[in-house]
Order: sequence, then C-alpha cells, then structure tokens
Amino acid sequence: MTFALVVVSVINVQILTATDPRSPAAEPGMERALLWITMLGCICIFTGISIWLFFPASVTRPIKELLDAIQDIAAQKYDRRLGLYGTKEFDDVSRNFNTMAEQLAAYHASSLSELMAANENMEILINSITEPIIALDASYRILFINDVALSVLSISRHEAISRPARQLALDNDLLRRLIRGLEQSKDNVDKKVYDNAPLKIYANDKESYFQVKYISIDHMKVTDNNAVSSPDAHTNHMIMLKNVTEFKERDSAKTTFISTISHELKTPLAAIKMSLQLLEDSRIGKLNKEQSELAEDIKQNSDRLLNITSELLNMTQVESGKLQLKPRITKPIELIDYAIKANRVQADKFNISIEVDYPEDNRISKLFVDSEKIAWVLTNLLSNAIRYSPDHARVIVGARQQDETHVEMYVRDFGKGIDPRYHESIFEHYFRVPGTKVQGSGLGLSISKDFVEAHGGTLTVDSQIGSGSVFTVRIRV
Repeated sequence: MTFALVVVSVINVQILTATDPRSPAAEPGMERALLWITMLGCICIFTGISIWLFFPASVTRPIKELLDAIQDIAAQKYDRRLGLYGTKEFDDVSRNFNTMAEQLAAYHASSLSELMAANENMEILINSITEPIIALDASYRILFINDVALSVLSISRHEAISRPARQLALDNDLLRRLIRGLEQSKDNVDKKVYDNAPLKIYANDKESYFQVKYISIDHMKVTDNNAVSSPDAHTNHMIMLKNVTEFKERDSAKTTFISTISHELKTPLAAIKMSLQLLEDSRIGKLNKEQSELAEDIKQNSDRLLNITSELLNMTQVESGKLQLKPRITKPIELIDYAIKANRVQADKFNISIEVDYPEDNRISKLFVDSEKIAWVLTNLLSNAIRYSPDHARVIVGARQQDETHVEMYVRDFGKGIDPRYHESIFEHYFRVPGTKVQGSGLGLSISKDFVEAHGGTLTVDSQIGSGSVFTVRIRV
C-alpha cells in the first residue's frame, strides 16, 4: 500500500509538472491528484491500523490454543480436540494432535478399567478374609477396610473410607484403642514394650478375643530396577485382628483344669506325708535300712510333687488374673534370710556354701512388696543355683542399691552357665534347657518372672557357657 501511494504520488507530480500552471486544466488536475493521494493515504492508514490490531492475534491464537490443548492433555482431559485449519501446517498439527488425544483416551480407558477390575478383585479378596483388616495411609486416613472390621467396629463403609481414623476414633472406643496401640508400636518398635495383650471385644452378640498385629509398609523409590529409600517416602499402616477366642477358651479351660487338679492333689499328698511321719515314728516300730531308704525316697518324691502342684497353682493364679498382692514394707535382707533358711537343707546335702553380699551399713532402701511372693522368687532362684552347681561349690546371694529409686537382689552361681540362645526361652512355661539332667517342672522361672513383673520390676539373666549365671531381680523402691 505504501508503494502504491508513492507511485500515484510520483505519477501525479509528473503530470502536474508537465502541465502549464496558467492552463485552465492545472487546477482540476491538482485537485484530482490531491484526492487520489488522500484516498490512498487513508486506505494505507486504515490497512496499517488493521494489521496492527489483528495480525498479532491471528499469529498467537493458534499457538495459545495449542498450548491450552497440551495443558488439558497433561491434566488427563483426553476429550480435548484441536481445530486449527486454514494452512497445511495447521491442518497437520490439528490432525496429529487429535490422533494422539484419541489414542491416549483409549489407553486411559483401558488402564482405568483394568485398575477398576483389579480394585474390585482386591476388595473381594479382602472381604473374603474372615479376620478384621484396616489399612491406613501415613496420615492415618482409612484406605480400605473389610466387612468383618466394619462389623467389629460397628461403622458403615461410607463412614470409614477416606476418612481420618483419628476423627472416627473420637466416637469409637475400639478404634481409638487400635490407633493408640499403633502409635505405641511405632514408638517402641525396637523395645517391644507396648501392650499387645488380646483385646476383649463384644461383637456379633458374643464376647470375643482378638490378637492385634500392626504392620508398617514403607514406600520405596525404584531406581535402575533397585528399590531404595526415598527422601519423600512415606509409610502406610495395616491393622490386623486375629480372632483368638477359641484359643483363649481352650487356655482358660486348661488353666481351670490344672488349678483343679493341683488343688485336689494336695489332699492325698498331705495324707502320704502324714503316713510317712507315722512310719518314721519309733513308737510304732523301727524300720530296717531298706525300709528307711524306701520311706526317704517316698518323702523326696512327695515333696517334689508338692512343689510342682504349688508352682502350678501359682501359675494358674497369674494366668487367670487372680494374682493378689499384699504389699508391706520389707527389708531386702529379710527376703534373703528367708530364701537361705528355705534352702539350707538342700545346700548342706550338696555341700554348697551360701555367701551373702550385703552392705555392712545396711544402707539399702526398704521395699514395698508382697514379701511372700518376692521371697518365693529368691527361694526359687537360690534353689536353682544350688541344684545346677557342682558339689562343694559356692553360691552368692545379695542386694545392692542400684540407684535412688531401684534396688537389685541377685543370685550368682558358678556352674556350667546357660547358652545365650536360651536367655529368653528359660522364662517360658515348661521350657528346660536342652541336655539338662537336673529334674524340674520348667515353671519356676516363668512364675518368678510373673511375680516380679506384677510388682512393676524385672527379672533378668546374665550367663555364659562355663562362667556360671547371675539372676537379678530389679524392683522400684
């Protein structure tokens, strides 16, 4: 347009310069030239303004539309289509983009259907499990929960899924207890000190017992086909409740049976011991050597059986929860003296020397304990030390002030020792170290541990093969 304006202007200038200014045609020619120049100038100005207003938009509009479409695809809006037509390049871009969007939509639909099918199969599998299961994410939001768990918790699936468990626990005592147990298991994962006793739950119109298991699932980042810890890794949690009602009922029946049998055995044992005392009375008649040996053998076995029944009764008291403590203020030396007197005959029989390790100034705090129970523990530990020591050996029993709030009482022997592999197992019911020839019920240490823990204390062992053993009772003052 600018070129046309220049050309017209040049032509008109030439025409005007070729015309005589005094000629009558000069003035109309001038007016005609100015008119053409004015018209073409206006057209040029209008065209320039139009180009200035609309040309940039016509260039950027397709680019912006393409960017918007790409962002929609990135946001998984696969139904987006491009309509850039007018040039071959734009036609190709639109056609290729629409083809890509259709393929992504088809792939997404197939993947989504597979995920939905997998999720449905997972729900069917989880609901087929007869034990309650609850899965939580790192923020304790419920991911999934099976029907049995919904029934036990007395909540609906709509209330549970994707809801914060802590919020639901405000009105649900059982869920609150499970969340508290999960937090304790996380805090004490190495110490294993959290309470994991079976839960008694009233569900399905009956009283049931469930053993709770907490499982933590760490999300790992996969790099070069290797799973490694990621800084942004988070941990999901699973709570599983195993119904142990049947086992609990069997255990209760077993405890009742043992308690009844042990109690009933005491009567004939007492009669046997009384008959032995009458036989040994010289006023009735003197026994010959063989008869005396038989009577002594009967007496020893009767005492052993009586000790076993006493241990069984103590065990049933602990298992049934009927263990009653009668604490009173006691000096540790009194408990030690009782244990020594109770084992004096046995020590003399095996020529065992019992040594007492006790501060001369008696500067040991008094204990507020059930003296009968703790004395029984020391008696049992001292009896074991004597039985597992060689003849003419020595055994040390003592006490010390461990700190301002705790007192320790211990029994040390110099026998063959205990393999460290069995340091935990020896406190289990009926367990006896393999290869042990000394007779025993395998209950003494387990009952001793129960008695000490009932006082809030601990019973530990320190032993190595060939170095003897030290059993330590640690009780809070």
